[in-house]
Amino acid sequence: MKKNAFTMLELVFVIVVLGILAALTLPRLDRDLKQEAADNLLSAFRYTQHLALSDDRHEFDDPKWQQRFWHIYFGTCEGKPFYVIGTDDDKDGANNSRIEFSESAIDPATGKHMWGKDGNDCYGGQPQSDISPTVFVGKTYGITDINGTGGCTHSFLGFDHLGRPYASSFTTSTTPDNSGYMSSDCTYNFTMSDGTQFAIKIIKETGYAMIVDQNQS
Repeated sequence: MKKNAFTMLELVFVIVVLGILAALTLPRLDRDLKQEAADNLLSAFRYTQHLALSDDRHEFDDPKWQQRFWHIYFGTCEGKPFYVIGTDDDKDGANNSRIEFSESAIDPATGKHMWGKDGNDCYGGQPQSDISPTVFVGKTYGITDINGTGGCTHSFLGFDHLGRPYASSFTTSTTPDNSGYMSSDCTYNFTMSDGTQFAIKIIKETGYAMIVDQNQS
């Protein structure tokens, strides 16, 4: 009776092929913290602009209306960078980054507030369970420094109802004069704990955000 079976040569060939595939695949299973951080922050910029486009906070009869722009703020808590996304809805300029806990955006991935507090207490007295861990990019990814150049040398970047980017002075503007309108492209440079860097560019007028050197981002 004839039986079908693999020959020894076929088995060796399969084992060799599996070994090659494993050698190519396993390194990709390691976490690429820099890429994860870049993707996180790119999403943060784009989400901030999305909120500005979809949730019109403008009050054109109020001279302080620009203070309600949805914006992202970069701060430092426990010596490590973090970011906040929100709006100074009541225009009182109070609290951390001009955004109170109740004025911060909700992370669509976790359902938690995208908020943090400058200083030694990252949670500012709020329940840790109510704050999205994605904002603490220093703790999570090892980012040690954030530096804005070009049109965004300040730690604030906001967007109006048309999605156009604004930097700096819109947060304290008391006159409806488009204060802080970003007239040139800006680049945020992020430094990792191992000394490597990546950058995210924000295009003037459109507010389009991209990871530098990653055209498909």
